[in-house]
Amino acid sequence: MRKLVSSGRPWEEKAGYSRAVRVGNMVEIGLTSPSAPDGSILHSGDVYLQTKECLKIIDEALAQAGASFEDVIKTNIMMLDTKKWAQAGRAHAEVFGHVRPALSFVGVSGFFDPLIEVEVEVTAYIDADK
Repeated sequence: MRKLVSSGRPWEEKAGYSRAVRVGNMVEIGLTSPSAPDGSILHSGDVYLQTKECLKIIDEALAQAGASFEDVIKTNIMMLDTKKWAQAGRAHAEVFGHVRPALSFVGVSGFFDPLIEVEVEVTAYIDADK
């Protein structure tokens, strides 16, 4: 079984990818930008709110794939400035504090839009009973 999930953001079709892909019990969600459905970047200059926005989009994609935050086993947070990790970490803990997936903060030199300070990707494993 292969299920493709779109968030409807404009660059998914332009670049030929899905927001999430479910194959069997695994769900991969690619780097997710803090964006509105029209592609505009939200919460410029605020790592905490940008992380929250990314996680909101991820939550919607997980649900469409038949998963939830409870199923997430790995989170990668890509950041322009990893010194701001605590801001992203606070948003992450609000969602995953009880789930406690593996987590990596990764510094990057830039994103496709200069207003983006953080992007998030996750891997989920859906229990066979779900």
